Amino acid sequence: MAHPDAPPVPDIRIHATNTAGERQGAAYVLYWMVAARRTRFNFALQRAVELADHHRLPLVVFEPLRCGYRWANHRIHRFVLDGMADNQAALAARSVAYYPYVEPEEGKGRQLLEALAANAAVVVTDTYPCFFVPRMVRAAAAALDVRLEEVDSNGVIPLRAVPKAYSRAFDFRRFLHKELTRHIDDRPLAEPLAARAPSPTLEQLVSAELLDQWPPASAALLAGATAELSALPIDADVPPSRIRGGAVAGGRALDVFLEQGLSRYSERNHPDRSVASGLSPYLHFGHVSAHEVVGTVLDDAEWTAPHPPLKATGSRSGWWGLSEDIEGFLDEIITWRELGYSYCWHRPDHDTYESLPGWALKSMDEHREDPRPELYSLEQLENAQTSDPIWNAAQRQLRAEGVIHNYLRMLWGKRIYEWSPTPEEAWRRLEHLNNRWSLDGRDPNSYSGIGWVMGRFDRAWGPERPIFGKLRYMTSGSTQRKLKLKQYLARWGEQPRLF
Repeated sequence: MAHPDAPPVPDIRIHATNTAGERQGAAYVLYWMVAARRTRFNFALQRAVELADHHRLPLVVFEPLRCGYRWANHRIHRFVLDGMADNQAALAARSVAYYPYVEPEEGKGRQLLEALAANAAVVVTDTYPCFFVPRMVRAAAAALDVRLEEVDSNGVIPLRAVPKAYSRAFDFRRFLHKELTRHIDDRPLAEPLAARAPSPTLEQLVSAELLDQWPPASAALLAGATAELSALPIDADVPPSRIRGGAVAGGRALDVFLEQGLSRYSERNHPDRSVASGLSPYLHFGHVSAHEVVGTVLDDAEWTAPHPPLKATGSRSGWWGLSEDIEGFLDEIITWRELGYSYCWHRPDHDTYESLPGWALKSMDEHREDPRPELYSLEQLENAQTSDPIWNAAQRQLRAEGVIHNYLRMLWGKRIYEWSPTPEEAWRRLEHLNNRWSLDGRDPNSYSGIGWVMGRFDRAWGPERPIFGKLRYMTSGSTQRKLKLKQYLARWGEQPRLF
């Protein structure tokens, strides 16, 4: 049973994706875990528990990993598999049936969801506004003959509470200043499975024939066996990162940041300061919840919502009444992160060059014939073979670790634009390099960053410049003068070993 005093999942976060009804005489409630890949602070899992309690049925948590998605590689797979291992341990401790499925070849997992749903009273899944997930959920909704609900655990503000795609962070902040207090205390349960009684095992709930056709992931694969990973038909040229995935590692990263980084967050632009949160990959894969992060920060600061509400100024500081460091972090994880998520939610074309602001498209078109002093091929960029040591260092960090220091990531993108023969080719290169190598690629904030390089969430700047036109201009020279980079360049200035 769920905690008797637990509030239900807010209705605004629940959406029925089809018109099918709930199945009577079913064997279980099925949670199809595709984005919020965690067992804590998860509205979708909480909703699945609510429904299981309502129907007096056990719960099956089904977490699949496809191999046919774009940019599938060892790095991305290993990070997700780390999370699956953590989920397996957490669900075993709660005696909840868990079905981790890793597709051994493209298309092999087709029909598995339908086979599991055939014995489910209802299917619950995650809302996620980016990459292939929306298309996949729509296809499932059309194929299933049982109710499919998607539940939004993405951020503090429900996606359906945001009325439009905002084009500027300032305007989105003004919206947040008016609306945030309505939702800030609606947090998912820390432990939605805490009060669950032991349930039958997966083998007792799912037929042997189904498990034979679609075998659960092996213990060796989840534990990190190289041979098992290498047997999968995915890109082996992008190796796993030294950064481990999963809720356990994500929780440690959060603890370290809160203890060592948050109080110095105003220094985050300096690579040598090492105060970035490091949470972006864990937020992207759903191993850590934004609700947990924000809630922990606010609880530790003993924050309460202002009454009466403060004026909605759109200012990035002062609204919370907290320190500069905390307000700076909250602006990143709420304003900027959720600006990107809500933009993707309202703009299905967010991953296209044509979705950029009209002023930016016009300016880039006017300067597309401007001579480029340097042009590099995609292969040269991918291998950090440019004349710019700072850019090369950032690309080497990306290749080795799957992350780039936050400030340098902006410079990294601007230089790719400058070194590409056309704006459209720059978009394609940014998307490929980011989404292939970055642990937090293929995310709404990936497209926020790529789009920001070319004017999204920004304004026209002057003076108008060659190549860039009215786009914001950045140079490696000014970056080196402004930032503390000595240690960073010492670490990444030479070709690093790949982990």
